[in-house]
Amino acid sequence: MAKMKTVVSLGHEALGSTTLEQMDAVKHTAKALADLVEQNMQLIITHSNGPQVSMIHKAMTELRRVYIDYTPAPMCVCSAMSQGYIGYDLQNSLRSELYSRGVAVPVSTILTQVTVDPYDEAFYEPQKALGRYMSKEDAEQEQRKGNYVTEVPGKGFRRVVAAPKPIDIVEIDAIRTLSDAGQIVIACGGGGIPVIEQNHILKGASAVIEKDSIAGKLAADLAAEQLLIFTSVDHVYTGFETDHAAPITEMSVAQAKELIEKGEFGTNNMLPKIEAAIAYLEAVPTGRVIITSLANATDALKGKSGTLITNK
Repeated sequence: MAKMKTVVSLGHEALGSTTLEQMDAVKHTAKALADLVEQNMQLIITHSNGPQVSMIHKAMTELRRVYIDYTPAPMCVCSAMSQGYIGYDLQNSLRSELYSRGVAVPVSTILTQVTVDPYDEAFYEPQKALGRYMSKEDAEQEQRKGNYVTEVPGKGFRRVVAAPKPIDIVEIDAIRTLSDAGQIVIACGGGGIPVIEQNHILKGASAVIEKDSIAGKLAADLAAEQLLIFTSVDHVYTGFETDHAAPITEMSVAQAKELIEKGEFGTNNMLPKIEAAIAYLEAVPTGRVIITSLANATDALKGKSGTLITNK
């Protein structure tokens, strides 16, 4: 029986926010992912990296402040570092969990680059805050370097970078080859390493890519049969965080677009996930998307929890 090609998108809760939290979190995440493997799914896994890339960026900035000979690491390098160390923890935990169940499936992590448009509007209005909180003096120094900063009332200033839309996944052929060979693949971590192609040369961009956007594109490029988006809530809701909040158990792409028009999904939390679902389903009309929490994955696949999105 052929395995169901499934792209899994992991949110912050699946990884924790610090190195110690991550080591514990991936053990629980590995159990949920192993359950999916035992349900005959061929997994391609992507994940968030917000706390991790922010931590790395802060560490590299402070290293430069203490040791003047060190060069600050650009955002693309910080993204690559986060992909590597998250992939390391996740693939080892998943491999161990599978072997403990008698399942011998290779797990590989691919450092993945994603091209972006240098003229993307996001570069003109950066909105993604990350890194340490800075004093006004440090913030002014960042601005003199040509970087953007934003003030967080009561806390200080933070670096702000662009979040452009992904264009192409550079290593998509390697991801497809490994997946077709039966391996579990971890790729496009944190949205991928953003790069700009200039005369066939890839140059790192000072930006981050939304992991939900890349999850939808990854599923579309691989013609996956389903996309599972794991987040902090069990369902997508209308009226979220209001007195009249109501869970959505199932909706079509057309209904999702109508709810977006009504402003039901905000701008930063659930909206990118819905947009990713729509992009994938428009490319793969027979596919399906489930949005739920990692803890409810099994129930969601049985139709007992979560939000199912299809073209029907």
